[in-house]
Amino acid sequence: MPKYKHASYGNETIRLENGRIRVDVHKRLTGWGWAEIHAGDGTYVGVLDHLGEVMLRDQEMPMRLEAAHAVRSSGTFGERLTFAVASLVVQQKLKGTSFEQWIHYPFAEPAMEGEVTLTVPPDEAALLLSFRLRSRSNLFARYVRGPWVKFGEGDFGTAKTDAIFPGVEWLQGEEWSSGTDWFKDPWAQRFAPHPNKVAVPLMAISRGSVFAALAWDPRQDATRWFNDRVHRPQPVFAAPNFIDRMNNQLMGLMVPDAQGEGAENRVYADPPLELHKDQEVRFDAELRIGAGDSLDAVVDWVKRHGLPPPPPPRWPLEQALERIATAYNTRFWHEGKGFGFAQHPGAEGPHEPGFAEGYLRLFPNGAAAAGLREKLAWCRSQPGYAKPHSRFGAVSRIRDMTPERLAAYGEELLSYQRVDGAFPFDPDGRHYMKDDFVVAREYLEPMGHAGDTALDICVVPAAELIALWEATGEPKYRDAAILTLEFCMPMKRPEGGDFWETPLRSPNLLAAGHAALAYTYAFQTFGETRYREKAVYWLRALLPFTHLWQPERLPMMYNTKPCLCSSDWYFANWVRDHVQWEALVTFAAASEMGMDWGALDPEIDWHRYQEGITVAALRWMVDHRDNAWHPHNLPWTLELYRSGALDDCYADTHNSVTGLYGGMVIPPDPIAINLIAILERNMPSKERGST
Repeated sequence: MPKYKHASYGNETIRLENGRIRVDVHKRLTGWGWAEIHAGDGTYVGVLDHLGEVMLRDQEMPMRLEAAHAVRSSGTFGERLTFAVASLVVQQKLKGTSFEQWIHYPFAEPAMEGEVTLTVPPDEAALLLSFRLRSRSNLFARYVRGPWVKFGEGDFGTAKTDAIFPGVEWLQGEEWSSGTDWFKDPWAQRFAPHPNKVAVPLMAISRGSVFAALAWDPRQDATRWFNDRVHRPQPVFAAPNFIDRMNNQLMGLMVPDAQGEGAENRVYADPPLELHKDQEVRFDAELRIGAGDSLDAVVDWVKRHGLPPPPPPRWPLEQALERIATAYNTRFWHEGKGFGFAQHPGAEGPHEPGFAEGYLRLFPNGAAAAGLREKLAWCRSQPGYAKPHSRFGAVSRIRDMTPERLAAYGEELLSYQRVDGAFPFDPDGRHYMKDDFVVAREYLEPMGHAGDTALDICVVPAAELIALWEATGEPKYRDAAILTLEFCMPMKRPEGGDFWETPLRSPNLLAAGHAALAYTYAFQTFGETRYREKAVYWLRALLPFTHLWQPERLPMMYNTKPCLCSSDWYFANWVRDHVQWEALVTFAAASEMGMDWGALDPEIDWHRYQEGITVAALRWMVDHRDNAWHPHNLPWTLELYRSGALDDCYADTHNSVTGLYGGMVIPPDPIAINLIAILERNMPSKERGST
């Protein structure tokens, strides 16, 4: 008997299976179809609730699409069931009952009909879903639902190990999607987000060692009529399933989609979707199951699809690097003071840009080379000269410390470490960078507490301890680093990277990047295979934050989300907004530390990833003629922007819905460092230094 008790079983079942997945398709009393899905070993996954469902504006109840017959076929495509479906006619079901005297709906024929196919391909743990539905009349629909998967229904219910909705959610254990852990309402509600906010088009939930993932084509024309706008598949995600208020977890697709942020989270559309006679509604999706957790589901998608090629760059890469070098050689230089930026008056100084040495090495005769060489010589002769250092704690600075400073810094670092290896969060002390935590806890609630810990709070000092051991040879630093690395080994979600303004335990890209750097460094230093495996894990944890598709006419391929939360509860929405600097500084630090992540994890093309995030960053570089950037917290800089003084810096944020840039501007040094790494990797050795 089926596990699902919310369907009237008609005592007929057809099975599709290939040894890796089993799909039992059941008949209701009124026709086929709903299905229960199992892994090849019999592990239960969940229910495909129907073969489509429509709810009209003028009828209180939804109408499932069902079929009188199922047609089985086999071929190179695998095993397939095809259903000629039609929506239930409620009035027919009331005929001859006591309801007929007092209820009458004006729909005497199916509102929709069409064809649905379920295909199990050979040797794949996948169910391919194709919905081709047609409206038979001019109708107004509150929704038309396609694939509607209820993970755990009838068995383990809401129990999960984790769940990832890339760019939107990363849940663990009993956490709720659209919860207020990292957001407050209305931003917390993201169960049917604007499709542009989704970084990778899949939703994944795992329990134990099995994941289920629903993937789709986000650019598919789900429906349109004549010259009206196109509707894309609207993802719906709820774990637990508070949409249907049932003891399961929901992954589904529907129309209409959310055209703007004001139309998000409407699973009952208002205004309704206008359908016309013979208008088609299409959904193509795949439900895939596999071994592992939700990150494994994301990685599986990337391995099968490959990382997308970076789009054509705004400028050729050498030209982009030359552009940045020229900016430093001209408007970013202040004679007699050093390098600086108009956005931060008074901060000019003899601070060497991180990219300069690499630029001069690769292009000693470049257009800006002579000027930069002269300016670097001046900076290095000044008493306040500051060498360039990667933005990864004090790791790169440690090699320049005096023995006395090394000892003092080492003892200070050890004094923070707990006996279990963890480093505690100290928002009013050493972690105080901005007053966000102070303000947020006073006007609403704390975003973290003193004494808490998180991945980023630990792995950065762990890497510093490794650097201290290399610099001094003192075993106490090595032992302390290993203690912290071991403390972090069980962690599965990157947290704590933007501790200065976001909830401490929220999912975070910078924490993933720092952990990848720290464990790669540990593997290089200690040769421990477990550290290599953990470095690969944290490197792959960057993927759920990275846009691996883009909508038409709105470039955002390889844009990244910094975290899946808000700043200070209400002040910045990082599910809506991209931030590029965190991915850039992560890969810049890896390049500066001699790490080849392409070799470390050859199953993912990390060289392509680095090029992707860098080419994306070229889009972010401001040009006052574009009028695409506005500041938010330094409004006086708008006039600087309009004058061109900020040109070739890059924006802090990008809105995934509007496509506009905002925040402050950031000096383009990390873009240039990544450009140099890419160009050097792709340049034949005989050509280096010959330009």
